[in-house]
Amino acid sequence: MARTKRESTAGDLIRSLALILIPLVVITIIFTRTPDDHPVKEVDWTPVLAKARKEAPFAVLAPENLPNGWRATRVNWVPQGEPYLNGDASPRNLWQLGFLTPDEAFIDLNQGDVRPQEMVDQQSREGTADGSSVVAGKTWQRLISSDGRTRSLVLTSSDSTVVVTADLPYEALEAYASTLSSA
Repeated sequence: MARTKRESTAGDLIRSLALILIPLVVITIIFTRTPDDHPVKEVDWTPVLAKARKEAPFAVLAPENLPNGWRATRVNWVPQGEPYLNGDASPRNLWQLGFLTPDEAFIDLNQGDVRPQEMVDQQSREGTADGSSVVAGKTWQRLISSDGRTRSLVLTSSDSTVVVTADLPYEALEAYASTLSSA
């Protein structure tokens, strides 16, 4: 029995296009959401700072007098040996504080007292030396990630290491670092 071939019609073309376009429209709607769909969760970092300053064996740094529009989105104080990532014991006393700037850039502060190079490598995305900055009379080492996107400032003292990291120019990191105080 031979099959007869019928000619394609405009209706066939429209149905074929619909089969392709409908899934594309659905995918576009699902994956294009506005930032309001996932609002940033702000955190109250001051109680955690008070606890860290009480328990830490080093002077815990935190920003003072940040400009309007800065929003804290991450805060952690983890004493050495307490559960941290994946429930593993923290290798150091660790203070972390992250903010979103008014321009929606994330700037991160990490301060710890043991195995500093491991912390610096992790936070700087294994950054390489890129000079130094002097902020409030202290010399901070500059690091830049291999892709050139992430910059870090590192301050090492006898009792702790501080890493300030962001996908921002060094000048912005320096301005943030100038707000840090242990008071």
